[in-house]
Amino acid sequence: MDFKIKSFKELSTDELYAILQLRSEVFVVEQDCVYQDVDFKDQKSLHIFGYKNDKIVAYTRIFKPGDYFDNASIGRVVVASKERKYGYGHDLIKASLEGIKNYFKVDKITISAQKYLKKFYESHNFIQIGEEYLEDGIPHIRMDRE
Repeated sequence: MDFKIKSFKELSTDELYAILQLRSEVFVVEQDCVYQDVDFKDQKSLHIFGYKNDKIVAYTRIFKPGDYFDNASIGRVVVASKERKYGYGHDLIKASLEGIKNYFKVDKITISAQKYLKKFYESHNFIQIGEEYLEDGIPHIRMDRE
């Protein structure tokens, strides 16, 4: 998996289209969740995406402290359904953690995680903070990493 990190303005139209298609495929269609994915937060985040055979199959966006939460943050974590069996989600989180460290020079990270992924994020040293809540009709939990 070849990962790239780009600002919104650095994304090509083809890259942006592929990213939005992947996010829609998983978050809207697969998870059957009607929500506003295009939220004007893409412009202030850095985009981390993984290529396999010239196709974007993994993606996150990262935020510096204060742009989403008080701490740095990772959001829109997504891997194409056919690619999940290869463990690319773990590679994607590692690339995101490295991106936060390299670009924002901080260690503290807060995420809003889908509850069913709690163990996945715990394997990357995130811990649950507070109670479960609904976000776009899906159970989520706040998780922090020091």
